[in-house]
Amino acid sequence: MTTTVFLEVRLRDDLSAETIESAIRETLAQTAAFPGNESLEVLIDDADLNRLVVLEVWTSTDAHDAYVAWRATPEGRAEALAAILAEPPVTRTFERKITLP
Repeated sequence: MTTTVFLEVRLRDDLSAETIESAIRETLAQTAAFPGNESLEVLIDDADLNRLVVLEVWTSTDAHDAYVAWRATPEGRAEALAAILAEPPVTRTFERKITLP
C-alpha cells in the first residue's frame, strides 16, 4: 500500500532564492533516487513564501522508513537542507485513505 508523506519546512528568510532552490534540488534529487520513492512535489504556501510542503509518495511505509533510517546516517544527512531551515521540519505520514466514488 502506498504511503503519502507531507514534510512541512520553514525556510530562513536571510538567504537568496538561488541558495534555497539549490539546496532543495540537491536534497530532493537524493530523495527521488531512493528505492521506493514514487514521486515528489514541492508546494509553496501562498501566504508565506518561506513555508513549503514537500509531498512525497512512497511504495510502502517500509520504503519510507528505510529512507528515514538512511537520512539518519552520516552518508544520508541532508546538510544542504538543514542549512536553509529556520526550524525543525514537521513530518506527517498517511497510509490509510478513504476511497471516493
